Amino acid sequence: MKQRRKTTLVAGTALILSLAASSFVLHRADQLRPQATLDEVLFLSSPKVIKRASLGYDGLMACIYWTRTVQYFGNRHHTLAASYNLLAPLLEITTHLDPHLVVAYEFGSAFLAPQPPHGAGEPQRAIELMEYGIQNNPDNWRLYYDLGFVYYMELGNAKKAAETFERGSRVPHAHPFLKVLAAQMAEHAGEYQTARMLWSATYQTTQDQQIKDNALEHLRALRVDEDVERLQQAVTRFGERTGRLPTSMSELVAAEGLAGTPADPDGHPYKLTPEGRVEVRVPDDFPFATKGLPPGYKPVPRFASHS
Repeated sequence: MKQRRKTTLVAGTALILSLAASSFVLHRADQLRPQATLDEVLFLSSPKVIKRASLGYDGLMACIYWTRTVQYFGNRHHTLAASYNLLAPLLEITTHLDPHLVVAYEFGSAFLAPQPPHGAGEPQRAIELMEYGIQNNPDNWRLYYDLGFVYYMELGNAKKAAETFERGSRVPHAHPFLKVLAAQMAEHAGEYQTARMLWSATYQTTQDQQIKDNALEHLRALRVDEDVERLQQAVTRFGERTGRLPTSMSELVAAEGLAGTPADPDGHPYKLTPEGRVEVRVPDDFPFATKGLPPGYKPVPRFASHS
């Protein structure tokens, strides 16, 4: 038994010394050949092979590969490189060695997603990395936030961002702001029903009065946006039937067979301009509305929008 412990101790010590020596050699190689690329030293690219070769020291190897990843990105970024071919493989190796190394996902997505020279220009690889991180760290709400950020900022996909933020908002102890982000993204994507549901849930579940007020203002703005869009479609139909614009809101109401003159949430009737635009009468009352505003109008929110 003592002999077995002694053998294990010797083998473990030898492995640690070997890893330390390897790290030193790589560092010296960088110093001696500053123009060399990591392509010359990344002999193994398979996460599974490297994991087996780590002999159980996965965490230590993950730290080494994460260090190399940061060095690689830093060098390429410093030289304004046009490609980061090894960035994704390095991140995959790192996270497969240690699936719980959250920093590799958080910074890795920021390295992968932006276009060169600021990043690798691989948002889809960033999404795959983040989904792997969420799979292995399902209770970390920050990973959902980072993934939603990639969808919105790099791909302009507000709908997917909304879905991601909403997923994250269901994680235990998630920051309540994720509900706000989910609702805002759904609103930007034109998903009125989803946005209303999310803003309503935000209003009902938060204890923060400012967030409640913010949610209520967005719900009012959603009502305005829907009303104006529906009335603007009615104006288009009127023009297609008659070859002209309606002369007044009352004429439009009669042509559409509406029960009465449509009004905003405060009870003020919408107005119809000579150019055929449907507008709210007091735009300052709806700081988050995106439709029905006079040309050139810039709303000043009464509450923080967090947008």
